[in-house]
Amino acid sequence: MSSVSIRNVHKTYPGGTDRATDDVSLDIADGEFLVLLGPSGCGKTTLLRMLAGLELPDGGSIAIGGRDVTYLPAHRRNLSMVFQSYAVFPHRSVRDNIAFGLTTRRAGRAEIDRQVAWAAELLQLTPYLDRKPAQLSGGQRQRVAVARAIVVDADVLLMDEPLSNLDALLRMEFRTELKKIVQDLGVTTVYVTHDQGEALSLGDRVAVMRSGRIVQLGDPLAVYDTPSEKFVGGFLGSPPMNFLAATLTPDGDRIDVAGTDLPAPAALRGSAGRDVLLGVRAENIEIAGTGGDAPAGTLPARLEVREPTGSAVLLTVSAGDRELKVSAPASFRADPGDVVHLRLPPHTLRLYDAATHQLMENRPS
Repeated sequence: MSSVSIRNVHKTYPGGTDRATDDVSLDIADGEFLVLLGPSGCGKTTLLRMLAGLELPDGGSIAIGGRDVTYLPAHRRNLSMVFQSYAVFPHRSVRDNIAFGLTTRRAGRAEIDRQVAWAAELLQLTPYLDRKPAQLSGGQRQRVAVARAIVVDADVLLMDEPLSNLDALLRMEFRTELKKIVQDLGVTTVYVTHDQGEALSLGDRVAVMRSGRIVQLGDPLAVYDTPSEKFVGGFLGSPPMNFLAATLTPDGDRIDVAGTDLPAPAALRGSAGRDVLLGVRAENIEIAGTGGDAPAGTLPARLEVREPTGSAVLLTVSAGDRELKVSAPASFRADPGDVVHLRLPPHTLRLYDAATHQLMENRPS
């Protein structure tokens, strides 16, 4: 078994005042692909390095497969790690780079040859085994780093932004390959990234981090669809979730947003007059028409910018003093300055407390 259990782990670097990780607890199942997602400085890499044994926590505990490894050195944890930089040895051939971990573990020559051949075939490196890294592309060098990590049969595979140095097209291609490889191996994997696309496409679960803490943990699509707080909605998604200030009307039956009334959920009708934030994704906003009088229940807005993206067109519109992002069909036609009427389907709205920015349990339905 190679499950991971992290309990109340915290770390403060010398000279710092804020904790790099702050009382983090996390369970990762055997064979699970877990993604740590968050902006720079949120603590995700520090958490990964403590799991790897490259940093020691100030408190808390870390267990792998039920064994306490909190203060064990890295070489006694049976982990493999792929770094952001390729970290391949420039003076060694591809073959010797892949075999490095097996060699340091003093595996037999037959075992090394078998494992290297298997990993090279899996990662499409067989024709390049006798080349040096300088003769490879960036994507091929990253494949070498992944091959080196998987041949040692580690309990847990750790990856620290391994695709960030690749160009956009290669990153997308390698992401698909990487997911298939990890699925085939069935190895417990912890993957650090600030790229939300990677997080949503790769992870069985995503842990969103902020200021050293995990603020939401769950299935990628559930985290995307129902962010637990404004920060998560504003970080996850391209474009991020839109937020509109709104108020529950005095009778509690409606929500007033920029002069437009929307139905309030029954469970919130005891909070009449309460200020809220409405969160809505760009792809969930419907365009009910352009120009003329606004249809009932729609929000009038002024089109500011139109950005074709191929399969759709991304609109930036202003509604009152707020700008919204709207994803419209590629066939949609309107010019900057035109009035567009937006419909916000109630079931797609997420309600957040205006003061705490936390998701309110109930939402329009």
